[in-house]
Amino acid sequence: MIFDGPELARTDANHTALSPVSILKRVERVHPELPAQIHGRIRRTWGEVAVRCKRLASALAARGVGKGDTVALLAPNIPEALECALAVPMLGAVLNANNTRLDAGTIAYILSHGEAKVLLVDTELSGLARDAIAASGRDLLVIDIEDSEGPGGERIGALTYAALLDEGDPDFGYTLPDDEWDAIALNYTSGTTGRPKGVVYSHRGAWTNAVNNVVTWEMPHHPVYLWTLPLFHCNGWCFPWTITLLAGCHVFLRAPRAEAIYDAFADHNVTHLCGAPIIMSMIAGAAEKRAFSQKVKMMTAASPPPASVIGKMEEMGISITHVYGLTEVYGPAVVCAEKPAWSDRPMGERALLKSRQGVAYELEEDVLVLNPETGLPVPWDGETQGEIVFRGNIVMKGYLKAPEETAKAFKDGWFWSGDIAVQHADGYIEIRDRAKDIIISGGENISSIEVEKALYSHPAVGLVAVVAMPDETWGEVPCAFVELAGAATETELLDHARERLAGYQRPKKIVFGDLPKTTTGKIKKNELRDRLRPSG
Repeated sequence: MIFDGPELARTDANHTALSPVSILKRVERVHPELPAQIHGRIRRTWGEVAVRCKRLASALAARGVGKGDTVALLAPNIPEALECALAVPMLGAVLNANNTRLDAGTIAYILSHGEAKVLLVDTELSGLARDAIAASGRDLLVIDIEDSEGPGGERIGALTYAALLDEGDPDFGYTLPDDEWDAIALNYTSGTTGRPKGVVYSHRGAWTNAVNNVVTWEMPHHPVYLWTLPLFHCNGWCFPWTITLLAGCHVFLRAPRAEAIYDAFADHNVTHLCGAPIIMSMIAGAAEKRAFSQKVKMMTAASPPPASVIGKMEEMGISITHVYGLTEVYGPAVVCAEKPAWSDRPMGERALLKSRQGVAYELEEDVLVLNPETGLPVPWDGETQGEIVFRGNIVMKGYLKAPEETAKAFKDGWFWSGDIAVQHADGYIEIRDRAKDIIISGGENISSIEVEKALYSHPAVGLVAVVAMPDETWGEVPCAFVELAGAATETELLDHARERLAGYQRPKKIVFGDLPKTTTGKIKKNELRDRLRPSG
């Protein structure tokens, strides 16, 4: 082979690891004067943020943190969470950003299972952190983050984040990982049964998805990005690195609220944000709305968005990009790529098209719907159901300390998602349900999502979740839990469903009230199922 000669060998000059660690160096060099962080009264440029990140990495290194060490974080969307995402990988260490709504026992398990060496914690969460540390049995270096824009709280650590930065070197020299396959992050699934699984990301995968966000969303340089998506959720879908790559400005909210979101739109000229459909509903249904002149793009995932909500957002001038993914694929890895011809369709039809999950990200190798029994692709008929599978660089390294679970997930060279879907004639995927959420009534499979779509079409329905309810005759039947956005009775909604669903698909009961949700906006169907189980 003429192309295998020594003159064509891989060298330091022509090959480096793909890693988000490269990103900050360029931004600091090229755009140090541009705005990087807005958080309440806080304003910082990229030059200032770069120095803070180098100080953080240097100080952690001086305290013994190095390659392969786990650095845990428990904090809301604040500048320090972004800085951890940029600084911890500089050391070859692994960032473990934790869901702030977990209970102390689960966090204790994560700290122990992930072998955390350091925990950085926002003082609002110090009580939760103290209980988790005590239960974990870990001897941790605890760092208190005192957010000037937060409510405050007790210090439980050895020192504060500000004091830690003071220990660091502003000229700290950091390097790329030895191998782009090295771990960069550890994220735990929000599993509803048993212990959460530790999903390990690589530098290569994180870099790939960070760049892919730019391509998929057609993002310009210097976007203004509003953090309504939790930074701890799949490392913020890799947007900490994406926005930094583009020398954009990160606008932080400790918690998403409609008033604060509209203030950010109007006062900071926000151009992009991500979030679950519940955030879309919050924006569309706000009682008071401030005007803003710029076009805004929103990327949504977590659960299939109702076409009605997509329509409302688009009418407001907020363009919706629907994506789909899981923790195991770095967040979103499928996008409902909008075709130019869709712009000529009526709003309602366009919203229905955009409510499908879509096709593989440009830098994901492939996404298909396969028959789980045969391993073969299902027909592209929009009717035959199978399981969504992924293959490519935007797939996790595997589950930490769980070789059997990893092998099961990677069967036949694919990552099997557990999501049930159909594939339409144009190749676009549409989820029918999670495998665990399928309702089997008298031998018939009922998609909870199909029933939810029918109820969402009623204008009084704000949020809905359909789960299986035990039934003596049929085994189980659909039950709908509904958060109202207007006035409606159970009879009215059942009549509405009767016009749109077959008899066996219709909910047999409707329960009104607030729905339990995760931080990322997913409705906790396991809790709803528990409410329907017979007591005793």
